[in-house]
Amino acid sequence: MATAVSLPRAPLVAPRGSRNSRHVWAAPARGGRRLCGRSLTLTVSATAGAASGLAPDAAGAPAWDTLGGVSVLAAGSGDAVALTDLWDPTEGVAVVALLRHFGCFCCWELASVLKDSMPRFDSAGAKLIAIGVGTPDKARILADGLPFPVDSLYADPERKVYNVLGLYHGLGRTLFSPASAKIYSRLDSIKKATKNYTLEGTPADLTGVLQQGGMFVFRGKELVYSWRDEGTGDHAPMDDVLRACCNIPVA
Repeated sequence: MATAVSLPRAPLVAPRGSRNSRHVWAAPARGGRRLCGRSLTLTVSATAGAASGLAPDAAGAPAWDTLGGVSVLAAGSGDAVALTDLWDPTEGVAVVALLRHFGCFCCWELASVLKDSMPRFDSAGAKLIAIGVGTPDKARILADGLPFPVDSLYADPERKVYNVLGLYHGLGRTLFSPASAKIYSRLDSIKKATKNYTLEGTPADLTGVLQQGGMFVFRGKELVYSWRDEGTGDHAPMDDVLRACCNIPVA
């Protein structure tokens, strides 16, 4: 049964200023290989690695290595699969989108944006892997209600991927972060995406609703883009994600 989404008339907190150094960590390109018709050239910010919060690559322990052995559950079958088995480790490009949980209305909006962006990901040769906190049956609620392609959707009930990648968790980030004010510029998009929304997708373990998401782009084993949501609905700019897939410098 669909549940109406009700939002407060005004944000609880004032929006923050620009955080341009927060969101990009780009790995140097290798060789002369080309994607999207452009040479593999990405700019690297001296502060972006630390600011993104994904310390692994910046600190010398590659994100790929930290994800070794971490499994997610396929939404369609419920089968466990190693996350790093989902794309070619030599040259595959993967967009790993970490939703908060399947009962989060902001995540229904993000899933809608991701679905609409799939043709652009396909053109860039990138595979979309969307992960949410909860069980496969909760994931299918989002997949059926939105709808969203179930073959691209995975569940992480124990938040293993989130913990490995160092994503934010807690009451303050969920309810009181200034970054959450972004949702008030996207109310029309949220309303459209949540016409079939239901709270039934909320995880049974309510600690999961305090989890924040993020966005990561891998080229083979290299992490080329990382973004950690600083609050609920603080999603990565999709154009920046696509530029990372195509190895176009992100400002």
